Amino acid sequence: MNKPTDPQALAEAVGAAMFARDPASQSLGMTLDAIAPGAARMSMPVRPDMLNGHASCHGGFIFALADSAFAFACNSHNLVTVGAGCTIDYLAPGREGDLLTATATEQALAGKTGVYDVEVRNQDGRMIALFRGKSHRVSGEVI
Repeated sequence: MNKPTDPQALAEAVGAAMFARDPASQSLGMTLDAIAPGAARMSMPVRPDMLNGHASCHGGFIFALADSAFAFACNSHNLVTVGAGCTIDYLAPGREGDLLTATATEQALAGKTGVYDVEVRNQDGRMIALFRGKSHRVSGEVI
């Protein structure tokens, strides 16, 4: 495979390849809406089977969306990168029928370590959660 040399085209090729082999994100109804070097945006509709006992979106699903956006952002440079740790703060509930969007942005990248912030918002722009992930680059390329 001839890899693109343009950073944006490379990020898009990496995103397409990763999403094609990501059944976890696909099974939750996530879509990869945008990707760029060090950034990614993913969306997920809140389905009835994602609700907890308070009729709000279970935090695990919100976390999964943020974590997926984090993964796509930190692998967008085509270097295999994994999560080393993260935190999430839940700020407002997600509701059935909401479309949640997670926007991941690279804050720092030094050596094999990166730091990424992910904002999760609903379709009205309301902040649902803030996630911060630390990445660690391992050997190999994504494509």
